[in-house]
Amino acid sequence: MQLQESGEMYLESIYVLNKKTGHVRSLDVAEYMGFSKPSVSRAVGLLKNGGYIEVDKDGSLTLTEAGLEIAESIYEKHTILTEYLIKLGVDRETASQDACKMEHVISQETFDAIKRHAEK
Repeated sequence: MQLQESGEMYLESIYVLNKKTGHVRSLDVAEYMGFSKPSVSRAVGLLKNGGYIEVDKDGSLTLTEAGLEIAESIYEKHTILTEYLIKLGVDRETASQDACKMEHVISQETFDAIKRHAEK
């Protein structure tokens, strides 16, 4: 199943929330992303069916190996692109917003080149 940008955003949000609190539920994702509970519920169902997350009896969301791989990749792109744009002189809020858009469309080749350049 090929994920769309929204699916990647959900996985990244689950990843970030899990890093912060260690426990993530659909309600947490809805609040974090500013989406309605029904929208998050639908997305959770799709991600579960796609094999990207598991949902425990208590409603806890856990990333599968496949989901974690995608979430970590998107989070890395967001983090590095944000910091790179800040180094170029973009303010933090704008840099983060632009990185959020870029992280879903940038090729791996271009991202790797930016990452190498940013590490210098």
